[in-house]
Amino acid sequence: MSNTIHWRPLTPSDLPAVEAIAAIVHPGFPEDAAVFAERQSLYPDGTRLLELDGVPAGYVLSHPWHFKQLPALNALLGAVPEPADTYYIHDLALLNKARGTGAAARIVGEIQRHARAHGFANMSLVAVNDSLPFWHKHGFRALSPSVLSPELLAKLASYEAAARFMVKTF
Repeated sequence: MSNTIHWRPLTPSDLPAVEAIAAIVHPGFPEDAAVFAERQSLYPDGTRLLELDGVPAGYVLSHPWHFKQLPALNALLGAVPEPADTYYIHDLALLNKARGTGAAARIVGEIQRHARAHGFANMSLVAVNDSLPFWHKHGFRALSPSVLSPELLAKLASYEAAARFMVKTF
Protein backbone atom coordinates (compact mmCIF):
# COMPACT_ATOMS: atom_id res chain seq x y z
CA MET A 1 0.00 0.00 0.00
CA SER A 2 1.26 3.43 -0.90
CA ASN A 3 2.30 5.89 1.78
CA THR A 4 2.09 9.09 -0.28
CA ILE A 5 -0.84 9.93 -2.56
CA HIS A 6 -0.54 13.23 -4.38
CA TRP A 7 -2.38 14.89 -7.27
CA ARG A 8 -0.35 17.62 -8.92
CA PRO A 9 -0.59 19.77 -12.06
CA LEU A 10 0.21 17.83 -15.23
CA THR A 11 3.19 19.17 -17.17
CA PRO A 12 4.36 18.48 -20.73
CA SER A 13 7.17 16.31 -19.34
CA ASP A 14 4.52 14.03 -17.77
CA LEU A 15 2.90 13.17 -21.09
CA PRO A 16 4.87 9.93 -21.69
CA ALA A 17 3.61 8.67 -18.30
CA VAL A 18 0.05 9.65 -19.25
CA GLU A 19 0.36 7.73 -22.53
CA ALA A 20 1.67 4.66 -20.69
CA ILE A 21 -1.14 4.77 -18.12
CA ALA A 22 -3.77 5.26 -20.84
CA ALA A 23 -2.45 2.24 -22.74
CA ILE A 24 -2.94 0.09 -19.64
CA VAL A 25 -6.24 1.51 -18.36
CA HIS A 26 -7.99 2.26 -21.66
CA PRO A 27 -6.54 -0.12 -24.27
CA GLY A 28 -9.86 -0.12 -26.14
CA PHE A 29 -9.87 3.68 -26.44
CA PRO A 30 -6.45 4.59 -27.84
CA GLU A 31 -5.62 8.24 -28.29
CA ASP A 32 -2.62 9.78 -29.98
CA ALA A 33 0.05 11.56 -27.95
CA ALA A 34 -1.01 14.80 -29.65
CA VAL A 35 -4.47 14.54 -28.04
CA PHE A 36 -3.01 14.37 -24.53
CA ALA A 37 -0.56 17.17 -25.29
CA GLU A 38 -3.28 19.41 -26.70
CA ARG A 39 -5.59 18.92 -23.70
CA GLN A 40 -2.75 19.80 -21.36
CA SER A 41 -1.73 22.89 -23.33
CA LEU A 42 -5.27 24.18 -24.01
CA TYR A 43 -6.50 23.90 -20.42
CA PRO A 44 -3.69 23.10 -17.99
CA ASP A 45 -5.92 23.93 -14.99
CA GLY A 46 -7.99 20.83 -15.84
CA THR A 47 -5.12 18.36 -16.01
CA ARG A 48 -3.55 16.53 -13.08
CA LEU A 49 -1.14 13.65 -12.52
CA LEU A 50 -1.54 11.23 -9.62
CA GLU A 51 1.64 10.10 -7.93
CA LEU A 52 1.91 7.23 -5.48
CA ASP A 53 5.17 7.48 -3.61
CA GLY A 54 6.42 9.78 -6.37
CA VAL A 55 5.56 7.37 -9.20
CA PRO A 56 2.87 8.25 -11.79
CA ALA A 57 -0.25 6.15 -11.17
CA GLY A 58 -3.10 8.09 -12.78
CA TYR A 59 -4.22 11.24 -14.50
CA VAL A 60 -7.24 13.38 -15.24
CA LEU A 61 -7.96 15.52 -18.30
CA SER A 62 -10.88 17.96 -18.11
CA HIS A 63 -11.92 21.25 -19.69
CA PRO A 64 -14.85 23.54 -20.49
CA TRP A 65 -17.01 22.34 -23.39
CA HIS A 66 -20.46 22.48 -25.01
CA PHE A 67 -23.25 20.63 -23.19
CA LYS A 68 -24.58 17.49 -24.92
CA GLN A 69 -21.74 17.62 -27.43
CA LEU A 70 -18.74 15.34 -27.32
CA PRO A 71 -15.30 15.76 -28.71
CA ALA A 72 -14.68 12.80 -31.00
CA LEU A 73 -12.49 10.10 -29.51
CA ASN A 74 -8.84 10.58 -30.45
CA ALA A 75 -9.47 14.02 -31.98
CA LEU A 76 -7.88 17.39 -31.43
CA LEU A 77 -10.11 20.16 -30.06
CA GLY A 78 -8.42 23.10 -31.72
CA ALA A 79 -9.57 25.39 -28.90
CA VAL A 80 -11.57 25.42 -25.71
CA PRO A 81 -14.93 26.94 -26.70
CA GLU A 82 -15.99 30.33 -25.43
CA PRO A 83 -18.57 30.47 -24.14
CA ALA A 84 -18.70 26.94 -22.80
CA ASP A 85 -21.69 25.67 -20.86
CA THR A 86 -20.43 22.48 -19.23
CA TYR A 87 -17.26 21.35 -17.51
CA TYR A 88 -16.29 18.14 -19.31
CA ILE A 89 -14.23 15.32 -17.82
CA HIS A 90 -12.44 13.84 -20.81
CA ASP A 91 -10.63 11.11 -18.92
CA LEU A 92 -9.92 9.89 -15.41
CA ALA A 93 -7.55 6.92 -15.41
CA LEU A 94 -5.93 5.17 -12.46
CA LEU A 95 -3.64 2.17 -12.45
CA ASN A 96 -4.87 -0.77 -10.34
CA LYS A 97 -2.43 0.06 -7.54
CA ALA A 98 -4.13 3.48 -7.15
CA ARG A 99 -7.64 2.10 -6.92
CA GLY A 100 -9.19 1.94 -3.50
CA THR A 101 -6.90 4.67 -2.14
CA GLY A 102 -9.48 7.45 -2.28
CA ALA A 103 -7.46 9.24 -4.96
CA ALA A 104 -10.29 9.16 -7.51
CA ALA A 105 -12.80 10.65 -5.08
CA ARG A 106 -10.31 13.38 -4.18
CA ILE A 107 -9.77 14.45 -7.77
CA VAL A 108 -13.48 14.35 -8.59
CA GLY A 109 -14.06 16.70 -5.64
CA GLU A 110 -11.25 18.97 -6.82
CA ILE A 111 -12.63 19.07 -10.37
CA GLN A 112 -16.11 19.81 -9.03
CA ARG A 113 -14.82 22.72 -6.94
CA HIS A 114 -12.95 24.04 -9.98
CA ALA A 115 -16.05 23.83 -12.18
CA ARG A 116 -18.22 25.60 -9.62
CA ALA A 117 -15.61 28.31 -9.02
CA HIS A 118 -15.59 29.00 -12.76
CA GLY A 119 -19.36 29.38 -12.91
CA PHE A 120 -20.40 26.13 -14.55
CA ALA A 121 -23.91 24.89 -13.72
CA ASN A 122 -23.01 21.30 -14.59
CA MET A 123 -20.32 18.79 -15.38
CA SER A 124 -20.52 16.07 -18.02
CA LEU A 125 -18.61 12.98 -19.11
CA VAL A 126 -18.82 9.68 -20.95
CA ALA A 127 -18.76 6.67 -18.63
CA VAL A 128 -16.95 3.64 -20.06
CA ASN A 129 -15.31 0.47 -18.72
CA ASP A 130 -18.15 -0.28 -16.29
CA SER A 131 -17.54 3.01 -14.45
CA LEU A 132 -21.24 3.99 -14.19
CA PRO A 133 -21.47 3.03 -10.47
CA PHE A 134 -18.40 5.12 -9.62
CA TRP A 135 -19.78 8.21 -11.32
CA HIS A 136 -23.25 7.62 -9.91
CA LYS A 137 -21.75 7.59 -6.40
CA HIS A 138 -20.33 11.06 -7.15
CA GLY A 139 -23.68 12.50 -8.18
CA PHE A 140 -23.57 11.98 -11.95
CA ARG A 141 -26.64 10.64 -13.70
CA ALA A 142 -26.87 9.01 -17.10
CA LEU A 143 -29.15 10.83 -19.50
CA SER A 144 -31.73 8.73 -21.28
CA PRO A 145 -30.78 8.04 -24.90
CA SER A 146 -34.20 9.45 -25.87
CA VAL A 147 -33.05 12.99 -24.94
CA LEU A 148 -29.75 12.76 -26.84
CA SER A 149 -29.20 13.89 -30.41
CA PRO A 150 -28.42 11.34 -33.13
CA GLU A 151 -24.94 12.89 -33.40
CA LEU A 152 -24.28 12.40 -29.68
CA LEU A 153 -25.61 8.84 -29.80
CA ALA A 154 -23.28 8.06 -32.71
CA LYS A 155 -20.27 9.44 -30.82
CA LEU A 156 -21.22 7.42 -27.73
CA ALA A 157 -21.43 4.29 -29.87
CA SER A 158 -17.87 4.96 -31.10
CA TYR A 159 -16.65 4.40 -27.52
CA GLU A 160 -18.46 1.16 -26.68
CA ALA A 161 -22.02 -0.18 -26.60
CA ALA A 162 -22.25 0.40 -22.84
CA ALA A 163 -20.97 4.02 -22.96
CA ARG A 164 -23.29 6.48 -21.24
CA PHE A 165 -23.42 10.29 -21.29
CA MET A 166 -23.57 11.44 -17.68
CA VAL A 167 -24.28 14.81 -16.09
CA LYS A 168 -23.97 16.32 -12.65
CA THR A 169 -25.93 19.52 -12.08
CA PHE A 170 -24.99 21.91 -9.30
